[in-house]
Amino acid sequence: MADFIAEQADFILFFYGLAFILLGITCFAIARSAADGIAWLWLGAFGLVHGVSEWLDLSALVIGDTPSFVTLRIAVMAASFLMLLEFARRNLRRQGCWLPGAWVHAPIVAGVILAAVVGGLSVANALSRYGLGFVGAVGTGMVFALIARQLSGREQRLAFLAALGWVLYGVAAGLIVPAAPLWPASELNQRWFLETTGLPIQLIRGLIACSAAVAIWGIWGQKRISTVSSVRYTGFVHRQFFATCAAMLMILLCGWGLTEYLGIAHKDHLREESQGKLDLLATSLGGETAPADAVVRLFAGSPQVRAFMSNTSEPKSSVGTAVKDTLGLAVASSGARRGYLFDKSGALLISVEHQLGYAKPVNAERSIALAQSLSGRVAHHFNFDAERQATDYFVSYPIDGVDGEAAGTAVLEKSLALRAKIRAFNTAYFLIDPKNEVALTNRPEWLDAVQKLPMGRSALDAPNSGAWASVDGSPVYVAARLLDESGWKLLIVSPVEGIFASRVLGIALTLLATIMVLIYVIARERAVHDHVQMDRRLELEELARDLDFKATTDPLTGLSNRLKFDQALSAEIRRARRFDVALSLVIYDVDHFKQINDAYGHQAGDQVLIKLSGFVAKRMRETDLLARWGGEEFVILLPLSDASMAERFAEILREAIATLSFDHGKPVTCSFGVAQLAAGESAERLVARADEALYRAKLNGRNRVELASGVAGARKGIGSAA
Repeated sequence: MADFIAEQADFILFFYGLAFILLGITCFAIARSAADGIAWLWLGAFGLVHGVSEWLDLSALVIGDTPSFVTLRIAVMAASFLMLLEFARRNLRRQGCWLPGAWVHAPIVAGVILAAVVGGLSVANALSRYGLGFVGAVGTGMVFALIARQLSGREQRLAFLAALGWVLYGVAAGLIVPAAPLWPASELNQRWFLETTGLPIQLIRGLIACSAAVAIWGIWGQKRISTVSSVRYTGFVHRQFFATCAAMLMILLCGWGLTEYLGIAHKDHLREESQGKLDLLATSLGGETAPADAVVRLFAGSPQVRAFMSNTSEPKSSVGTAVKDTLGLAVASSGARRGYLFDKSGALLISVEHQLGYAKPVNAERSIALAQSLSGRVAHHFNFDAERQATDYFVSYPIDGVDGEAAGTAVLEKSLALRAKIRAFNTAYFLIDPKNEVALTNRPEWLDAVQKLPMGRSALDAPNSGAWASVDGSPVYVAARLLDESGWKLLIVSPVEGIFASRVLGIALTLLATIMVLIYVIARERAVHDHVQMDRRLELEELARDLDFKATTDPLTGLSNRLKFDQALSAEIRRARRFDVALSLVIYDVDHFKQINDAYGHQAGDQVLIKLSGFVAKRMRETDLLARWGGEEFVILLPLSDASMAERFAEILREAIATLSFDHGKPVTCSFGVAQLAAGESAERLVARADEALYRAKLNGRNRVELASGVAGARKGIGSAA
């Protein structure tokens, strides 16, 4: 499992970086439209820079690493954490927490630089994560926890989720750091986490970052919903949220599958290439050893040699010359360096030196071969001559005596061109004897690592096998091949080069698909937003055209404006006097409206006016007129209604408004002034008396209805405003 996870390091780093880049894009989008005072730009900058930092790690994995590249990556990572810390500092100060100014970053950065000079890059990496990453992430979690206290419903839950995600990210990225020669990095580090859980910490960080990005995106979506206040737009945003999450998950899974497929294809190619090298080497080695094997068998079985070894009565010198010539012919025909003939006691009878022409004593390696051959078996042995830098091959064959027992043995020694052939393939080879001991290798530094591999022993035991493994932290492919029936095997270890580069295509296609989806999502959201706004505008314009209100409509609330009211009031006064009917006027305004603007912003105040206007308008008669008088003040013209009817209607409105809920979460109340048109009274005087009554309602505690005095001579009404 650990090896499999290690092979996915490239896609994990890609996913990790992508999560933060998406977070950065989301924060920049929020910053364009947010008016909440949160320093979203700093969080967005952190997301983009940190995502680039992780993709730089991916580049190092694919194309290789250098000390200068390591320095660059650590610098970019530290810069991203510095932006995260600044986001937390600014917003915590805004929430009332006492924190120092931006100068506090200077000693932290100086400490990291000093650590790099004194302790090395690994120490600087660990300290930047401790001092910048952990503190910045936990501080960001506190920011979102404080924001959550000011929200409600789904926004609050998302804010708490974001807070939890940032705290967990602080632990994963700020405390579990790359190994470094200082405590706790020497114990609590990424290697320890991998050995403990079997998962790379980068995967955990990526999942946490993804959840935080989704939570922040959800908060932004809820704010957009409250701004637009459209059922259609609300439904679209909710559907888009879940559809986009599902699409991104599908893209990542398919991208990982494609990346893994490309990696497997590359590994298959490497396996076939390794097996091809092994076949070629084994065939080449067999081509060099086969002549010696065949010739020594023919020599040992020749009647002349058997007769020579079986003749115990006649002096051997009488026929020794002929046998020696035969041995010399065998040496020359097989391409061997030396040939030997031993009796059954191990004494050297005849030796031939093909190159130098004289015999040399038998060394320990030859004695091993001799002892094996005297046991009645064909023996093979390989030996590396350090002085000559050459590999020698020994083959011995028993010579049968007249009694059926071995009377002696024939040995040929041949030099092989094995090292030159192996060098051409740039491959580590291990020549394994029948006891599964490494007799010869061109990579002695890998000897212990190969023998300790979980599959190493099985590879040595199996006659023909291959497996993927890791040597000194680098992936390798180990292939073994049985050379002959004696049990000697050839094992080669091929570095798995370029496997991450081959997987880059899958990662690139995944990134391309992600970008396309994001472009579609952003464009679609903007189109729907603009379409909803356009529909709303068209509806208002159509209403204005139908009612001839286009020039007399308040642009914010959609109510009649003061001009329209003045026109209607003059017309209704003339009608009341002509038909001798009652006419009443109600003026009301929002209590403490300035406090709403100051506490929640003018946008929240506008939303109160809009919602309040729509609420009151639904309770009007067709003959009544509701208009915006100015600011937070409204006026209602009630034809055919006397003072008592108008007062009762105002009281009903006052009670209903007090129970109405608004987006900012606080109740809103209104104060009312009521006046009835008196005989001979002008429009200005009627409005003034209603305004005086409103002023009196405010003086008497607000959220009440006051009736204007001086209504003598008022006419009776024939309708009811209620």
